[in-house]
Amino acid sequence: VITRPEMEIGRYHWMYRSSRPHQYHHVPGLRGNISPLGIQGCFECCIKCLGGVPYASLVATILCFSGVALFCGCGHVALTGTVTILEQHFSTTVSDHALLSEVIQLMQYVIYGIASFFFLYGIILLAEGFYTTSAVKELHGEFKTTACGRCISGMFVFLTYVLGVAWLGVFGFSAVPVFMFYNIWSTCEVIKSLQTNVTVPGDQICVDIRQYGIIPWTAVPGKACGPILENICNTNEFYMSYHLFIVACAGAGATVIALIHFLMILSSNWAYLKDASKMQAYQDIKAKEEQELQDIQSRSKEQLNSYT
Repeated sequence: VITRPEMEIGRYHWMYRSSRPHQYHHVPGLRGNISPLGIQGCFECCIKCLGGVPYASLVATILCFSGVALFCGCGHVALTGTVTILEQHFSTTVSDHALLSEVIQLMQYVIYGIASFFFLYGIILLAEGFYTTSAVKELHGEFKTTACGRCISGMFVFLTYVLGVAWLGVFGFSAVPVFMFYNIWSTCEVIKSLQTNVTVPGDQICVDIRQYGIIPWTAVPGKACGPILENICNTNEFYMSYHLFIVACAGAGATVIALIHFLMILSSNWAYLKDASKMQAYQDIKAKEEQELQDIQSRSKEQLNSYT
């Protein structure tokens, strides 16, 4: 005869067939640097630590630091050399290039701020990469993702997108001085090639800086022609400024690539955290059901014992 408690146990086993208690199986011992007490060796600990490193975020951080360092360092020195070239060869009156000097000085201070900001921002994004990597690696452990963490990850996605768009403008702006110096350098090369041709004198080939709008049209002399322009191209200030502007432009491009890389990483991590929160909710419901089933089984056993 089947008693009522036994029927109740059978009914709940049928309803919660997928929610059975975990069965533990014997796991064979690991070979290697495992001590007799079961403590992991140095090799296993190192592998575990390396498994939690966000390599994508680390590569993006190194690329971002390198790009910002090249842009800020080379741009600062190149701007100083540009002011020296203008003062010595294209604008002998201080009042003509006073506004330009103030703008360049302001840009140098902005460069200091950019370097400091991206140093901190890169560290924060790297730390966020460690956080999300730990959330994914330890999803089935005691680690819990919170709504605040997911909100912070979403905020980083938006901020990185805005910074990426801004750095596209910086990259385009940094290409302007490269274009100007390239025109001057190519004009000097034309003058050198015409030295053997007596029919076309090099004195008629000039470069007028005033047409670029960086100094007013009233600036004296404002332009350089022939041998004077060739001497300007042979100066150390021109050579260093030209190549430093090229490196600064390349650094800005590297920073744009790093921010795009960060944007992809942050978007992926945010999606992982969103899925992790759903998985945690599912596991909480499943654990609650298992606990309720165990309580019902224990009460049924107590009732069965009391009947017997």
